[in-house]
Amino acid sequence: HSGIPIMTRAQRSHPLDPLSAAEIAVAVATVRAAGRTPEDAMEYAECEATVKDFPPFIEAMKKRGIDDMELVMVDAWCAGYYSDADAPNRRLGKPLIFCRTESDNPMENGYARPVEGIHVIVDMQNNVVIEFEDRKFVPLPPPDHLRNYTTGETRGGVDRSDVKPLIISQPEGPSFRITGSFVEWQKWNFRVGFTPKEGLVIHSVAYVDGNRGRRPIAHRLSFVEMVVPYGDPNEPHYRKNAFDAGEDGLGKNAHSLKKGCDCLGYIKYFDAHFTNFTGGVETIENCVCLHEEDHGILWKHQDWRTGLAEVRRSRRLTVSFICTIANYEYGFYWHFYQDGKIESEVKLTGILSLGALMPGEQRKYGTTIAPSLYAPVHQHFFVARMDMAVDCKPNEAYNQVVEVNVKVESSGPNNVHNNGFYAEEELLQSELQAMRDCDPSSARHWIVRNTRTVNRTGQPTGYKLIPGSNCLPFCLPEAKFLRRAGFLKHNLWVTSYKSDEIFPGGEFPNQNPRIHEGLATWVKKDRSLEETNIVLWYVFGITHIPRLEDWPVMPVERSGFMLMPHGFFNCSPAVDVPPASDVDAKEAETPKDIQTELISKL
Repeated sequence: HSGIPIMTRAQRSHPLDPLSAAEIAVAVATVRAAGRTPEDAMEYAECEATVKDFPPFIEAMKKRGIDDMELVMVDAWCAGYYSDADAPNRRLGKPLIFCRTESDNPMENGYARPVEGIHVIVDMQNNVVIEFEDRKFVPLPPPDHLRNYTTGETRGGVDRSDVKPLIISQPEGPSFRITGSFVEWQKWNFRVGFTPKEGLVIHSVAYVDGNRGRRPIAHRLSFVEMVVPYGDPNEPHYRKNAFDAGEDGLGKNAHSLKKGCDCLGYIKYFDAHFTNFTGGVETIENCVCLHEEDHGILWKHQDWRTGLAEVRRSRRLTVSFICTIANYEYGFYWHFYQDGKIESEVKLTGILSLGALMPGEQRKYGTTIAPSLYAPVHQHFFVARMDMAVDCKPNEAYNQVVEVNVKVESSGPNNVHNNGFYAEEELLQSELQAMRDCDPSSARHWIVRNTRTVNRTGQPTGYKLIPGSNCLPFCLPEAKFLRRAGFLKHNLWVTSYKSDEIFPGGEFPNQNPRIHEGLATWVKKDRSLEETNIVLWYVFGITHIPRLEDWPVMPVERSGFMLMPHGFFNCSPAVDVPPASDVDAKEAETPKDIQTELISKL
């Protein structure tokens, strides 16, 4: 993936010859020129220990009334790239500092007291502080009595007493079948994978459609990058623009759901295995959760003449994992529905990244949460990469993408009542043409179609991408973080598949000096998008203006999109879902007196 100029095994005198020292040196130099690899949990801990042992830092904390270094929290943030000082010839960390209040409470919310004014840069490879300056004395915010979120420590100190147990029971077991990583459920089948950078990966998604057999929809679905830029131009917040996949790794920071799972019902867990910081194999047990969920009404109709009704409940299969990146938690979910839809959802929770204010100070770039404590405005952007294969058998690449916009018919003979509107399609023929943005004013969406397979009306079969709520970066074009995140400039990108084009900010965005490496550069080739292996890159985001209600721990906020069949089936694929077995509305099964019904309606 890195284009490293080393010999393949076939080129060596013996296929099992190890890499030479010269080859290793070239490989390392190539990687360093393009950026640094993601940071690791072991490095986080080493960075914290290095800073807390540094004598000038200890003195700076004493000036702020802190003698006990056990209270100090050091979060090792990547350096990003702002100038040549951040060049990747050294592995740099620019940590943020926080300080707990209680030494005997391991669950205390230490993020409630940020330490401002101390500038620290750490050489992460050699574990030494290479820059230190106590630039500005900002008093620590006073302890906030609402800072904690554990049982018994919430506001008022008393938890609710009227929450009754909710038990999900599946006495006959689940409707899914698992063979290794292969999943089968309600005509869906796919494989579950996992990588340190992306986390959960869904492979080989297909729908078994009666006598048409197994119909592919996508080769590979995953989240390939996250960017969280903050909107406060003051130190240190202007540097807070984390690339959570490329700089940290969504998969590496995933939870073991043994320690607390948000799923209910019959659950199948998958372990995750990957190489750790020291070269060994690390396993996160119960990392990926798979389970069924009830999802309300699937469809319903009642005939007003007869009083006869048919109703079906919706069920979905959910595959998910959750990771923690410093203060924030992110849950990534893929939902599969009985009507052929695939929903992608991200749930955001965790703790706000705060700043300290001088007594009496207000700042327009955030929300005051408590005295001398404020939460800067910021955005969360996610990049979903969807390698599509709509109705494509192995080794076939017959997909194209059309953009659909709703147009209002001009007034005239064809629209005498001025109510006419219609959907207008435009074929996206090349990669540069396919850099697109959401437009809710025209109900804009995009359809991936198979050019050689049609439905019963003779139209191409397809799946459409329906955007959810979305945004673009709130910054000037010269914003430094955009040099590494050119892919944020549009909501949709479409490329022709290439095996080494996986990560939109390049393989190593950490300290990457190259401008717009990755997706924004790949599309300059302007490859054809007609009858090819289509890859959709959907960029969606949340603009977070913090609220008091987001403190001390943020209630889940959701964002996502939908992949929906569009002419893929000849009718609704959900009409064959059977009625619920525990229907207790027996009157729905008995016809009402037609005359009485009509009289009552009249």
